[in-house]
Parts: sequence; structure tokens; C-alpha cells
Amino acid sequence: MEKILAAGERLPDDWGVDGTTGYEFMNQVSLLQHDPAGAAPLCALWSDTSGRSADFLAEARQARQLVLTGPLAGDFESVAQALLQVARGDVMTRDITLGAIRRALLELIIHFPVYRTYIAAPGRRNADEPFFQQALEGARSTLGEADWPLLEHLERWLGGEPLRNLPRGPLRKLRRHACIRFQQLTSPAAAKAVEDTACYRSGILLSRNDVGFDPQCFSASVDAFHDECRWRSEHYPRNLLATATHDHKRGEDTRARIAVLSERAEWFAGKVRRWRELAAAQRLELDEGPAPSPGDELLLLQILLGSWPLGLAPDDARGMEAYCARILQWQEKAVREAKLRSTWSDPNGEYEGACRRYTEHLLLNAEGAALRAEIAAAAAELAPAGALNSLAQSLLRMTTPGVPDLYQGTEYWDFSLVDPDNRRPVDFAARRASLDSDAHPDQLLVSWHDGRIKQWLINRTLQLRRCYPRLFSEGRYLPLAVEGEQAAHLLAFARERHGEWLVVVVPRLTADLLADSPVPMVPRQRWGDTRVVLPEALGGSEFKRLFDATTVTSKQARLDAARVLDSLSVAVLHTSISPTGESQQ
Repeated sequence: MEKILAAGERLPDDWGVDGTTGYEFMNQVSLLQHDPAGAAPLCALWSDTSGRSADFLAEARQARQLVLTGPLAGDFESVAQALLQVARGDVMTRDITLGAIRRALLELIIHFPVYRTYIAAPGRRNADEPFFQQALEGARSTLGEADWPLLEHLERWLGGEPLRNLPRGPLRKLRRHACIRFQQLTSPAAAKAVEDTACYRSGILLSRNDVGFDPQCFSASVDAFHDECRWRSEHYPRNLLATATHDHKRGEDTRARIAVLSERAEWFAGKVRRWRELAAAQRLELDEGPAPSPGDELLLLQILLGSWPLGLAPDDARGMEAYCARILQWQEKAVREAKLRSTWSDPNGEYEGACRRYTEHLLLNAEGAALRAEIAAAAAELAPAGALNSLAQSLLRMTTPGVPDLYQGTEYWDFSLVDPDNRRPVDFAARRASLDSDAHPDQLLVSWHDGRIKQWLINRTLQLRRCYPRLFSEGRYLPLAVEGEQAAHLLAFARERHGEWLVVVVPRLTADLLADSPVPMVPRQRWGDTRVVLPEALGGSEFKRLFDATTVTSKQARLDAARVLDSLSVAVLHTSISPTGESQQ
């Protein structure tokens, strides 16, 4: 089922479904690939440049107020009127005014931390209670004390008191109607406020602004990722695992490249200051402020670094025109969705025109050639680390507990933007023609720009899933410790079922390890003494490496990272342990 799970929210175990469509997995992989050290400098860059808060929750709450009093005003009023009828049905609350209900209800929904709760005859589910209490606490912080008693009534009316405890009749029907209308309002309020507004207003790092993500949370540890995988294995082993969808804000490889900026925050801040200075003459001063605004400028620069096509030369006139057309389409949507200087219902032609001319200067005009070359060079500098993030992301999608969901066309690099850019026709003929399961990673790394390395990795891993379907669908998930000088840059785990073992090793935060490497491959010597710690049962086992069909033997229940990752910086290893304890490839 398609459901957005907020931070701390779990899909109930009793719904009779296999899981969600996988937005939460997108978020988990994204968190893993962001360097926590980049949060503070990037927040400072955003606040200093845009003049807006780095607190995403503040942006989201402002956006909720905007949509509840704007596009969703009619739906909001319907809920308020339903609650007024509930209040009038009780002699103890019949004096409560519609104005008071509106004030309390508005603040309750503004602070609602999930898309919706589920109210039935027994009342709110126990699992939803913490979220409702969090919303009540937030509402108390912004409402005057005179309105606090009304929050207690809302808590009771909206599922705190079981409907089945009420006598049959008009009051129960009124309460039930109010609950239904409330549940129908909080979901679109969250979607329109967070996905369609705040994610375009806040731009600390756009790789953390996507559907199902919590932009307030910048990064997460390896242990946090392992915990999520174990939970999914135990509760929803057939949950879909997505890294791209019809609804994403940025393609999976665009996000993966932008994430590298978390590792190079100071470098990026320096580039932004220089580029904004070089383009200063292209900004117009309008009555309501500069055009583009500093915030919109910073969003644009992130988008260019993340989506610049591999191999696109800044002096390729035809290629730049096609790329510019895509960026302009994104820019129009971003400006209107933010609802700060323009909107869909009331477009600000003057502001949008100024933004369009600024972008065309960067990407098309002869006067912008030098700046354009700098941006292209910076994107190329980030590209290898971004591509390695992408390969790791693809491998995690296909090997952790769950069912991998491959979005159309993402067998190659996917540097798409928000719809309709991510729904462009796919050249399936080219993908069929390039499919070669017998290729060697050395060959594919030489021409990694063409995307065949990603397609090949996906193909080989799916073939392995076909050979061992129950290992992937039923195998237990075991986090593996990593030790040594680069331990923080590897994630490893095993899957096991009835003596069949799979070990997966992927890198993270590799910008410094790659340094100036022109390919998404960490040089072997950079791993130093880093080793993956295996279960004792695998000590001395011989593993077959999926991606080059060679073997590697564990020593003292350890695998040397330099040996495991010497042909490709991601690895899948397989072995079988017989009942006698002997390994069989």
C-alpha cells in the first residue's frame, strides 16, 4: 500500500498487507549517505544566504497554516463545523464558539507530526496516541491559555473517547462524521504543506527533501540503518524497496550526487559565494526584492550540480539547450510550489521572467560561459562519489530484506528532476542492446558515464536473487561489524538461510577516499587495514565474488576490505556451509 510513514511511525502489523511501496527505504538509504559533519555548515550557508530559518519544522508549520487557510480552507471549515455540531450536542460544551474551535483545530493540525491517525469504534489506535499528544503539546505552545480547555475536548472528540461508548443516536453520528472529516483533512494538509511547499522553501540540502523523507533529520548512522533492516525482516519481509518513484522530487542519482555536498560543505559554500558574486549583475531588483531571491538561487545551484548530465560539455549548444529546457521547467514548478514569490493560481510573471533570464544566462548566454564552465567542472568533480553512492544504493535495494522496485529507466543513471521530468519516455531498446551479463567491471568502469556499470550490477544481482530466491525472501539479516582505519566508510551485513550465506559490503561517505579519482572506484590501498568481521561459523570460508567470479577466503573470521573491493567498490559474496562445517561456493 502507498503510505508515507513519518519519523517514528510504523505500519501496523494487523492490516493484512505485505508492506508499503517503499518511500521509507528511500529515506533510510539517503540518511546513510549524508555526512553529519556537513549539517552545521550547510544550515549556516542556507540561513546566511536565503535569510530563512534552517528549521524545517518551522517552514512546514508555516506551510500548513498557509494551505489550511488557503487551498484547503473549505475542507478545514467542514471539520470545524462538524466539531461545532458535536459541541452543541452536549450541554457541557454547547457554549463553545466556532471561532474557538477554528483556532484550536488549526494549531492542532499545524503541529500534527504524521499524515493521519486511524480512528475506529474503539477510538484512536494506541500506536497513534503519541503523535496526537505531540500535536496537542505543540498546539498548547502557540495557543493562548484560554483555549487550552478546548484542546482537551478535541482530544476526546477525535478518538480519545471510544465511539462505541456513546449511545446510539445523533451524537454518535456527529462524532463519527467529525472524526472522518478530520482524518480526511490531515493527509492532504501534510502532503500540500510538506511535499508541495516546505520542500521548495527550505534548501539546506535538496537530497534530503523528498517524498517520505524527514528533512529535519540530516543523517543517520550505520547502526540505525541495520535496525531498520532487521525490523523490516521481522515484520514486513516483502515490503517494497524503492529508490525512485513516479513522485520523487529528484532522480535517485541526482539525490546521490547532491548528497556528496554533505561531505564537502565548506567547498560548496565557497563555490556558492563565488558563483553568486559572478552572477550578481544578472539579478534584478524588483519591488518585492531581488529576482531570483538568494534562496531560489541556492536551490538552482544545487540542482545544477546534482543533475548536470555526465559528458555534457558547457560549450555544447544543442545539449545545453535541451538541458536548460528541463531546468526551466523545474524552476517554474519550484517557484510556484514554494508560494513565496509566485503561485500556480496567481503566477508572478515579472519574477518568473527574471528567474528564467538568470538561468538562461548561466546555461546558454555567451556572457555566462566562464561561470557555466566552473559549474560543469564542479559537477564533474562530484560525479564519481555520486555514482559510487548510486551503485551502493542500487545494491542495498536488491539485497536487504524486501522486494526491490526498479523504476522505469533507472537501469542507467537517473539524473531526472520532479515530474514531468521523471516521466520522460525511456529508451528501452538501448537498454536491451547494452545488457551484457558477461562484461567485467574493469571494462565498464572505463566508460562508467554511459550507465552500463549500473545496469550490469543490477542484472548480476537480480540473477543471484533468481538462483537463491528463498535466501533473499526468508534469510535472516545479520549486521556485520567493520574494524580498521576506514571502518566508518563501510557498511556490511550477511543474509543466511539453512547454511546459505551472502555477505554484502558497500561504501559510504567516500568523497575523501576517492579524492581526484576519475572513476567511482576507491583505490585498493585507501582501505588500509579495514576488515569486515564475520560470524565465527564463516571463519576460513571460501567466498565466491559475484561481480568478478573470483574467490576470497576469510582469515580469522575476517575479510580484508582491500581484497574484497579491489575490482569494484561494492561487493556481494556467496558461500554455502555444509552440516559438517565445510564451505562450498
